Amino acid sequence: MAGKFEVFVDAEAQYRFRLTAPDGTELAVSAAFSDKAAAVAGIEAVRECAGMGLISDLCPAGGSAPAGIPVPVPAAALAVPVLPACEPQRTTVDAFRIHATARRAAAALHWSGAA
Repeated sequence: MAGKFEVFVDAEAQYRFRLTAPDGTELAVSAAFSDKAAAVAGIEAVRECAGMGLISDLCPAGGSAPAGIPVPVPAAALAVPVLPACEPQRTTVDAFRIHATARRAAAALHWSGAA
């Protein structure tokens, strides 16, 4: 199950959106937008950029984290297999058609604008 974007009005009467995990955990909150259309455009930008976004390590090299900040786990210790981005992925024609149909169905679901 995927997370979801929620558009809301903050205490200063500005539009914002938040990304929540399937369990309801708040993952991110946007900057303030002056209108709902701009907030929705921000969601579209996040959807477009975040899927394959690069990870930049801005931590100081060799230093320890300040007190109260958890130390990040090295990438090598994670049990997630990483496929090279340039490695060709072979698929059957039927699998491609099923995937394309699913993508078209997902693309057909758009924010309705009803609030």
